[in-house]
Amino acid sequence: MGAAPPARVLVSEAPGSKPGAGERGGVADGGGGHGLGESSKEEPSDGLLVGDSAEELLNLAVQAAHWSGAVLRDRFLYGKDAEVETKSTPTDLVSEADRTSQRHIREKLALRRPQDGFLGEEDDDDEPGTSGLRWVVDPLDGTVNFLFRIPQWCVSVAVRDDLGTVAGAIYDPIREELFTVVRGGKARMRCPVTYRRGWPVPSMGPRKYTEQTLNGPARAPELSSAMVATGFAYDARVRAAQAQVLAGVIPRVRDIRRFGSAALDLAWTAAGRYDAYFERTVKPWDIAAGTLLCEAVGLQVVELPEHKDLPWGILVAPPVLCEPLLELVG
Repeated sequence: MGAAPPARVLVSEAPGSKPGAGERGGVADGGGGHGLGESSKEEPSDGLLVGDSAEELLNLAVQAAHWSGAVLRDRFLYGKDAEVETKSTPTDLVSEADRTSQRHIREKLALRRPQDGFLGEEDDDDEPGTSGLRWVVDPLDGTVNFLFRIPQWCVSVAVRDDLGTVAGAIYDPIREELFTVVRGGKARMRCPVTYRRGWPVPSMGPRKYTEQTLNGPARAPELSSAMVATGFAYDARVRAAQAQVLAGVIPRVRDIRRFGSAALDLAWTAAGRYDAYFERTVKPWDIAAGTLLCEAVGLQVVELPEHKDLPWGILVAPPVLCEPLLELVG
């Protein structure tokens, strides 16, 4: 697409603005934190309000994501969603599972933070609130994967103020991976201790969990060796334009991955499974938690400005890769 115009660096885009937003190498062992052990499965007593600190807000985000994730996992493994509708296009699907998850999360958040705002993906659910904080929720990111029984979907819960994202949690119920971050803190991943090199291995005993610090991509920061993740729009016209862009990217990088969940793409980039990620047509609920994760490991999050047939989007990459990737996708 030729030389890219200057891109504005995003810092977990503030609400109300334009929507989208150790040693290097994978993960490093860490201590305790926001987990999925027995204590996090228990709901606080009804009516127990949660304070304004980033850690308290993160704990609530984790609980909300875990509550809904457990319900969604049961539906994914043992049930089916007969009630499926379309939204913007025939390929843009929404199920009763999406709506149930969002309703469940909103009820839990409202009980403990009744003055906060709420922005959810489904049914134009947008409430400004009066506290100066707003929860931004994707109750099921990767709906098409969920409906087709592809195990690549998650729950994303973030809370934002006038400066941007304060705290966020992304929970993958199938792998039992929980990604968490607070503004100014480290990005973390909690997963079963039976993981080896980041992936689960069989275990006959009860699950135990460990928490690790994320450190972003470990590979040499060269474009030709970069593993790049992306996603596509639902609109056929936009997809055609994206295909042209992708044709220019593929010969210049190691390879492309498209797994269908923007929030998990961002979490996996922060975890070093990808070297970079770009996508257009992303919405606030897709990226509110994930962009803060990526910023916490030193990655840059920059805007992809609108072009003809190409809506607004984001690029996430190590600083050294941002400019060459912008020339290809910006």
